[in-house]
Amino acid sequence: MNVSARFLAVRLCVVASLLAVQVAPALAQQSVPASPASAAAAYPVFVLNSLDDSVSVVNPVDWTETRRIPTGKEPHHLYMTPDEKSVIVANALGDSLTFIDPRTAEVQRTVRGILDPYQLRFSPDMKWFVTVANRLNHIDIYRWDGKEMTLAKRISTGKTPSHLWIDSKSTTIYATMQDSDELVAVDLATQTLQWRVKTGTMPADVFGTPDDKTLLVGLTGGDGVEVYDVSVKPARFVKKIPTGLGAHAFRAAGDRRHVYVSNRVANTISKIDYQTFSVVTSFLAPSGPDCMDVSADGKTIMVASRWASKLTVIDVASGKIVRQVKVGKSPHGVWMLNHAARQ
Repeated sequence: MNVSARFLAVRLCVVASLLAVQVAPALAQQSVPASPASAAAAYPVFVLNSLDDSVSVVNPVDWTETRRIPTGKEPHHLYMTPDEKSVIVANALGDSLTFIDPRTAEVQRTVRGILDPYQLRFSPDMKWFVTVANRLNHIDIYRWDGKEMTLAKRISTGKTPSHLWIDSKSTTIYATMQDSDELVAVDLATQTLQWRVKTGTMPADVFGTPDDKTLLVGLTGGDGVEVYDVSVKPARFVKKIPTGLGAHAFRAAGDRRHVYVSNRVANTISKIDYQTFSVVTSFLAPSGPDCMDVSADGKTIMVASRWASKLTVIDVASGKIVRQVKVGKSPHGVWMLNHAARQ
């Protein structure tokens, strides 16, 4: 969600999180070790600070912030290039992309003239780079030649496009429309809008199952996740999975069966079995949990506690908060190179 344009819409999140902030420090003092233990775990964790226009670089061995990288205005999400040599930070209000080395955390370059890149994604075939313009109401499709991007098509959408998913065959882009309560599909071959369906209130992140047949949509304005059958056109609503108020961001557990969703108002994270489409467990996650990443071994969740300006580290086995790292204002995107599989 664009911080500057719609901050009032999530004030309920702030109120609900104040109580959680009171208990979080005590939880964070527990001595249970967080998991990334291999040499590869030394790769940094990146946390985007949307209201500080910066990226916090966190060492996952001692859980300290080692540096803070200036970016363009209002960074929200980030994504790795297909060659795994860069992680791209999308600076929504800066109309720019910051390329960072995912291993050394050194800034490589800045690409300007990318209008309102709020969320971003590469197609699995590595031919297309896609962004949504959260404040300008369009989807941009860029050709990717391995290094540079060239705008191929700008597609007008519903109100406030939010999050993206691209199927494994690189045929279809799915995007949520946050303020017109819709899910839309774009055909990549023709770069035209295929269909749109109504969703619940304020749809945010979207997650596709490995078989490309089902999409999950988090309802930030509701209390759960909607399930859609996308093997038919237009998509067909299947069911709603109750998770908690403010269901927002997904991250796969890496076992091809489970996915986590952060519930930003409820201050929890739910683990969903996407074979049975049911919640199997939940974790406390204080202060407006937003985007997250999961360590490669699946043992640790790192989530942005947006209203506390912290990165919260959760041990999956115990379900306990084991660390909190102070970062910048309104932390949003979280990413590390040594992460669990994305499905």
